[in-house]
Amino acid sequence: MELDLNGAIRLLQGDAQLCEDELRLDLEGCVLRLRSNSPELVARLRKYFAHVAGAAGDPTIDVIAIEREPVESGLPFKDWKREPGKTGRKDAYFDFPGGRLVLKVRTGMLFLQSGSARIAAGPCLQYDNQVINFINAQYMNWLQNREWLICHAAGMVHNGRGFGIAGFSGGGKSTLMLHLMDHAEVKYLTNDRLFVKRIDSQIIARGIPKLPRVNPGTIVHNPALHSLIPPAQREALLQLPAEKLWELEEKYDVDVEQTYGKGRIVQEAPLSAFLVLNWQRDGSDPLAVNPVDLGPRRELLGAIMKSPGPFYQYPDGSFYQDDTPFDEEAYLDIFQDITVYEVTGRVDFEGLTRFCLERLLS
Repeated sequence: MELDLNGAIRLLQGDAQLCEDELRLDLEGCVLRLRSNSPELVARLRKYFAHVAGAAGDPTIDVIAIEREPVESGLPFKDWKREPGKTGRKDAYFDFPGGRLVLKVRTGMLFLQSGSARIAAGPCLQYDNQVINFINAQYMNWLQNREWLICHAAGMVHNGRGFGIAGFSGGGKSTLMLHLMDHAEVKYLTNDRLFVKRIDSQIIARGIPKLPRVNPGTIVHNPALHSLIPPAQREALLQLPAEKLWELEEKYDVDVEQTYGKGRIVQEAPLSAFLVLNWQRDGSDPLAVNPVDLGPRRELLGAIMKSPGPFYQYPDGSFYQDDTPFDEEAYLDIFQDITVYEVTGRVDFEGLTRFCLERLLS
């Protein structure tokens, strides 16, 4: 089946009429405008992005979200290869001259990625988190096209200095980050997409406007988060074996400013240190935190590097492919100027929080 950009726009948008209300986000030099045929979706996203909403000026990026039934395209989508350790089908894509369609296999949401048109279509209200991710993907494209390097890491700021937290999947990045957020002097930078760039003599870290998403295992042990689930559910979860609770996947958004107070989110800061969580839940050795050289420890670099994913479009209009290798040297070049610590031994959030506050952030 042949498809061009205009045909793809018609396929996703149809004859839907956009409402007058729109949302503009101020993203440190990038103004992103969202329009939709659903006033309810715009209102919901305005609340989600409240800390960056209200930008003035001409939009740098336009995104359209169409609330509708899942699109039946009949196109021969190809599965996007999952990262190591991930199983099951998640994304599929179809490339055509001038653009790419990305299908979320589990939800039926369909996205158009191109240089001039960026459209999300499907049950957007039901799967609003995928619309949020698509909006953030456009900002991430904008950053990467300006030589920012993507990291799979959380980011925090203390006294104007940023630090990153990386770890292998399920390693506890978000849990540690929210333990640190209990301390008023610590601010939130990003949940699991951190961007770094050398500017003049500093390495600058920048986050994206996505709130932390946590699993029940994080919620039940953090009093600041208890309101995210009913008390009866919390008590039931506490009866689960620790291993099962740790592995339970059921995401909840944490509204940072509602939970921790206004002014607790920043968009960028100089990066001063980086943690790589390489600890073990069932480990017998005590917690240890030691500086590490990533050069000979490429397996730790693997916890930091992150694929740009199927939405990434290069400045020349071509698209990232799922077999594109990482540029390890680019990461090593950046991190040679940053103190990187490896965290080993058994999982100990309280002990590592103390280390961060007393040694890393003092």
